[in-house]
Amino acid sequence: MPQSKKSVAYFYDRTSDVGNFHYGPGHPMKPHRIRMTHNLVMSYELYKKMSIYRAAPATSQEMTQFHSDDYVDFLHRVTPENAAQFQRELSKYNFEEDCPVFDGMFDLFSLSAGSSMEGAARLNRGLSDICINWSGGLHHAKKCEASGFCYINDIVLAILELLRHHQRVLYIDIDVHHGDGVEEAFYTTDRVMTCSFHKYGEFFPGTGDLRDIGEAKGKYYAVNFPLRDGIDDVSYQSVFKPVVEGIMEWYQPNAVVLQCGTDSLAGDKLGCFNLSMDGHAECVRFVKDFNLPTLVLGGGGYTIRNVSRVWAYETGILVGTEMDRKLPMNDYMDYYAPEYTLSVPAYNVDNSNSPEYLDRIKNQVLQNLRRTCFAPSVQMQDVPRDVDRDVADEDSLDPDERMPEPLRDQHVVPETEMYEADAIGLSETTRDGTRVVNEETNVAAVDHDTTSVDVKMEDAQPSAPASATAMDVDSVGVVPSAPAESAAPGSAPTSPAAGSPAPRPGATDSAMADAAAKSSSAMDVEPPGDVVAEAARDDAPPAEASSARAVEPVPPAELPMSEAAATPEAAKARAPSPGSAQPAVSLAPPPAGGSDGAIVVAGASAAAAGAVSGATAEPKLAVGGPAALKVAPAARALAAEREEGEATEDDYDDEDGEIH
Repeated sequence: MPQSKKSVAYFYDRTSDVGNFHYGPGHPMKPHRIRMTHNLVMSYELYKKMSIYRAAPATSQEMTQFHSDDYVDFLHRVTPENAAQFQRELSKYNFEEDCPVFDGMFDLFSLSAGSSMEGAARLNRGLSDICINWSGGLHHAKKCEASGFCYINDIVLAILELLRHHQRVLYIDIDVHHGDGVEEAFYTTDRVMTCSFHKYGEFFPGTGDLRDIGEAKGKYYAVNFPLRDGIDDVSYQSVFKPVVEGIMEWYQPNAVVLQCGTDSLAGDKLGCFNLSMDGHAECVRFVKDFNLPTLVLGGGGYTIRNVSRVWAYETGILVGTEMDRKLPMNDYMDYYAPEYTLSVPAYNVDNSNSPEYLDRIKNQVLQNLRRTCFAPSVQMQDVPRDVDRDVADEDSLDPDERMPEPLRDQHVVPETEMYEADAIGLSETTRDGTRVVNEETNVAAVDHDTTSVDVKMEDAQPSAPASATAMDVDSVGVVPSAPAESAAPGSAPTSPAAGSPAPRPGATDSAMADAAAKSSSAMDVEPPGDVVAEAARDDAPPAEASSARAVEPVPPAELPMSEAAATPEAAKARAPSPGSAQPAVSLAPPPAGGSDGAIVVAGASAAAAGAVSGATAEPKLAVGGPAALKVAPAARALAAEREEGEATEDDYDDEDGEIH
């Protein structure tokens, strides 16, 4: 396949720089091997062709994406000093024999897992094509159990991160041990295919048979290639390349995770294979040529001088550099004596893997691949936002700079969010762009407001037509008469008829103008509950008879008055004479520039007044004042229905009705 230049990210997790990270005397997984590898990579100046990062450690919450909460909590609390207090937990979580408790244990594996997860996140965001974390690759750890020197399974955590953006992920394991922890985690799903080339038989962990192919939806998506002792480069490549190529053809993964355990090299203290450095690195080169986002991890390896050589050489392959086999000067030169070369040669040992055996296993594996669903799909979903570790504290941000998007999204409240006001029936309104919750307003009050009528005082019309709709008033309110100047434009001045009350003493036109200037814009009229509309006379027109409604008199204290009208004499003058007509409230056409449908209290003609209320033919007092009685839309619609004969008297008997 054609090769292209790759963007490579290299993670150095700082565990090698801290002296208290150690497994104990003689333990094969000392971080010292990571320190030697990093020093050799720097000596070859490979840092010039890749980006080097130190990732933040994984938190306990991130670890619990795979591991159980109690296991992570125990891992965080146990130390060599208090291990005697956790005897039951030590046995439960398999902290015996090859998984001892040591100082800095939680910090060591949180750094390892954090580097692998950050590498997967960079692949998701497209910031790198290849990410390398030689301190990762701990493939034996289970959900609630430590195993094989592995306490936190960083591989599973990294694959879970990749699955947030990729439909299918391929995991390849070339460690001498079977990757049982990763296979077990994804044994029942087709979104991850696990492929392991390992020693099978009387060998740790004892799993990885050819017949272990997955279960349920993940059936045939677990590939195991059991091998025997002494396999060499030629035999290994004869099965590795066809199987991986078949997986790429049938499964078509979107990303690859490659575990490069070096315990499959010749001369390893625990391994039993016979691979040279070139044979091991050829697997890395072959996977790289597929040009897929690739996460390269470490793993086993217990002859540390060979571990550092092979991982440094494979780093050069990933960045596209041909490395000199003669080692440059470095801090651990004595470890590579007496050859002082980069190469790790194969040994002269017997190969127990016959060609017939390898062909039979290979054919069975390829046959299982053909039984899989070709390139299984997954329903696309919204991808959660990537965690931005740079935004940690809102108070530490510069107030003059724009707020980062992840932090700004935390202040956005969804429109579907349920609030306490919604649950208890309170109403919410928006005032000047701000949501307001009125705790004193319930649904009944809202309905009550919709039926209320806002009444605004309007200048009295001088003469109302005989067909104008009239509203009877039970008693005379203390209402000042309207001056002649307040009449509607184009109308004749109003003059009292014979028999009407004399004008109030002292209530001149100028006094009325002062009273009009001091009057408010509206008055509230509360209808009594026992007031019933008067029936119209039989000789009245149907439209006029159906529009009669009783209105409660307005108390004197609620109406504005001028200084002249506030005297006792003025109050006595305002009182109508016995037998005089009541003031009529009529719906008049809106004046020029006024609001639609204003209710006007005007001096109606004697004929109109007598037709409605049966009173004597006397002119009715006009209710004056500069402010108009505004009618709510519901009242205007109701008046229109009454004029058309569609409304009945029952429409006005609503006890919840209220006139403002």
